[in-house]
Amino acid sequence: MTKPKKRPRTAPPEVRRKQLIDATITCIGRAGISGTTLPAVTREAGLSLGIVNFHFENKDRLLEETLKFLAEEHRAIWMKALARPDLGPAAKLRAVVEAQFHPRICSRKKLAVWFAFFGEAGHRKSYRATSSHIDMERQEICADLCRQIMEEGGYTGLDAEEITLTLESLFDGFWLNMLMYPARFSREAAAAQTLNYLKTVFPGDFGD
Repeated sequence: MTKPKKRPRTAPPEVRRKQLIDATITCIGRAGISGTTLPAVTREAGLSLGIVNFHFENKDRLLEETLKFLAEEHRAIWMKALARPDLGPAAKLRAVVEAQFHPRICSRKKLAVWFAFFGEAGHRKSYRATSSHIDMERQEICADLCRQIMEEGGYTGLDAEEITLTLESLFDGFWLNMLMYPARFSREAAAAQTLNYLKTVFPGDFGD
């Protein structure tokens, strides 16, 4: 196995931080959180141990910043669509669904990181502190979009919060299936099946 090449020392701090975060994602995907050490991360990044200590101080801080990066990367994709004034509520809700399965977000390597934090009791607190507010923001936005669709489309007998929670369950379930059974589950199929659910709820807005 060839060793990663050492990188030049002159890169800006934000470049170094991104290199270390990318290396952390790779290491967690390969060895889990417990198997991810600062020496392993620096080897993967081709940087010195002193650089990771300088930018992140310790492993816990590096893990928190890695999770924060993933959460904000994810949020930026669906927020971009929500900011568009030319899109109606159904198109914006579709964009949130598509963001869940975007190729930059929904890779097996990154899914492994999310579920590593979900699965280890000691790190779920970090997840809640770092990312749960983004989850809640997305749920509130989805519920509000559902209410707008219901009002504009004349839908009755529906519960916006219930629809939103079902969407969240579909997101998490498909993510887990893609991680565990990659030969059977794909991003494209997961997005299509989630949109099919919305078609049953809002046929006038998500129908063919």
